Amino acid sequence: MTISLSAQNIRGLLLDIEGTTTPIAFVYDVLFPFARAHVREFLERHLDFEVRLDLARLRKEHAKDAADQLSPPPFVESAELESIVGYVHWLMDRDRKSTALKSLQGKIWEEGYRAGALKSEVFPDVPVAFQRGHHAGLRVAIFSSGSVLAQKLLFAHTGVGDLTQFIEAYFDTTTGPKSDPESYRRISSELQLSPEQILFISDVTAELEAATGAGMKSALCIRPGNPPQPNVNEQPLIRTFDEIGD
Repeated sequence: MTISLSAQNIRGLLLDIEGTTTPIAFVYDVLFPFARAHVREFLERHLDFEVRLDLARLRKEHAKDAADQLSPPPFVESAELESIVGYVHWLMDRDRKSTALKSLQGKIWEEGYRAGALKSEVFPDVPVAFQRGHHAGLRVAIFSSGSVLAQKLLFAHTGVGDLTQFIEAYFDTTTGPKSDPESYRRISSELQLSPEQILFISDVTAELEAATGAGMKSALCIRPGNPPQPNVNEQPLIRTFDEIGD
């Protein structure tokens, strides 16, 4: 279907990344394995203030997991590096949307992008849609569970060039969970738009339901490789950003 932005008085586009602008396979087959393979050597070389903050948050999260009897791998004081690496792997195995984990992953990916070991992927319709939205005066923003750093790196290092010039704002889990309507109210406030002036596009219906609960418009993005979603008939469906019209 075609979504008319002008007919709905849409002035802002809020976009998910994984399964919406970027193939899921790139995230799970490239980014996650890269972080997993390099976390040990990264921590051996980097223990600056920001990394230590991530580690402190991970230790706090580990303590909660242990208290909740989730059986995380133990922290051994005499083998701190091994303990942290083991816990990071444990979190990744569970695809935990951990703010500390996502922050650490972003720093590891930054090294990979700068070294030329990583080049991000976006769907072919995305660059044109970004340019079209930017030229139309739309406020284009990203909301992903990946850290803001990871988001900026991904869009700055695509195979078609740097797309960050078209993106006005980035939001991650420090704003709040993607399943919580309050997160979307905070975003609309940050963008200085009313919720009904924002169209949120994602491949996850639970996120779209949270956004509509906050008053935003929404659309479910159907891309190759995306897992089936419940309640798909309750959302407008798009298969390409070319279906978003003026």
